[in-house]
Amino acid sequence: MIRKEKEDEFAQIFDLVKIAFQTAKVSNGLEQEFVNQLRNSGNYIPELALVAEESDKIIGHIMLTKTYIIVGGSKVEVLLLAPLSVALEYRNTGVGTKLVHESFALAKEMGYTAVFLIGDPAYYHRFGFKSSVEFGVTQLHNIPDEHVMACELVPNALVGISGIIEW
Repeated sequence: MIRKEKEDEFAQIFDLVKIAFQTAKVSNGLEQEFVNQLRNSGNYIPELALVAEESDKIIGHIMLTKTYIIVGGSKVEVLLLAPLSVALEYRNTGVGTKLVHESFALAKEMGYTAVFLIGDPAYYHRFGFKSSVEFGVTQLHNIPDEHVMACELVPNALVGISGIIEW
């Protein structure tokens, strides 16, 4: 079952994210702290913070929060997918895919048109993500371009928008 996270589950989600990223290919070890930072920012969207649950146990989590592309002197609002976490014993069972699809459907219903992330291209290409530079969106960090990706929820949403993604 996929549903919105609840405040009384934040500690359980913190632990899930921490443990999930201990076995991730790439991790800075602070992903669980990042979840809390995002929740406490003005960019948190409670309707787009979801959990996967099985037998009353949280087995996965995803967050989409607001972020911006700086275009000249203005900002274009888009979404940041960070992080996506699945308990080790539930990986490769479709839990992550269900979380991504459900969060994208909700985001699209809410009027959002594009999602950005930093992640593994081998995993995220299946959802339509491409290097953000293909859309004309760059970043100011020393992250390899192939790991900074964007996905249009609405076709051509990023056409004519070139700028710098704000993390």
